[in-house]
Amino acid sequence: MDNRVLRNYVEENDFPVIKKGYHKYLTYEGLEDCYTYILKEGIVKASVISNDGREFNLRYIQESEIVSILKDEYSQFIDAPYNIRIESDSAEFYRINRVQFWKDINDSPELQHYVKEFYRHRLLYMMKKMQQMLMNGKIGAVCSQIYELYDFFGVETEDGIVIDFPVTNEEIAKFCGISSASSVSRILRQLKQENVIKVTKNQLVITNLSLLEEHIIF
Repeated sequence: MDNRVLRNYVEENDFPVIKKGYHKYLTYEGLEDCYTYILKEGIVKASVISNDGREFNLRYIQESEIVSILKDEYSQFIDAPYNIRIESDSAEFYRINRVQFWKDINDSPELQHYVKEFYRHRLLYMMKKMQQMLMNGKIGAVCSQIYELYDFFGVETEDGIVIDFPVTNEEIAKFCGISSASSVSRILRQLKQENVIKVTKNQLVITNLSLLEEHIIF
């Protein structure tokens, strides 16, 4: 998705920028807020909490993007739909009054088009994620998440595709709806035995992308 319209919008306005450190939260699910946040720099993770208190990871975000749902254009305060946690050393966000943001959207056909495309892409992404969760089983879900990490953080090397970002087994479990990190560890051991992946210097390395894809229903 082309984010140039959004980048131009924030660069043309003097919006305040806030900075958060590693593993600090920008928003908490269910808490009221009167701002829209746009990621300026850094990597963040969106997640939700289930009724039994378990966390389910939705996605990583690492480029200029709206990181809070806009909802209706009239309410000054809305409940945050999910948690946003900083995953890089720090992250910076443009903070925009949400009512003003809606006014700017209504005044700009380019912003209107961007917002429509933004939600269309997010909807398609979540539908695809649900399909992979329901149809792949545990090993397929883990492989699907590894493939997504490859899309986000993969770096081609002589040894394979290095996931150049620290991701724990617990975090992978939360992306896949798996109750424990030990289950992910067993799946990763199986993938190592199949020569699909290896771990070097605490980094996940995909050694055979084709074999990884064989475990995934796209």
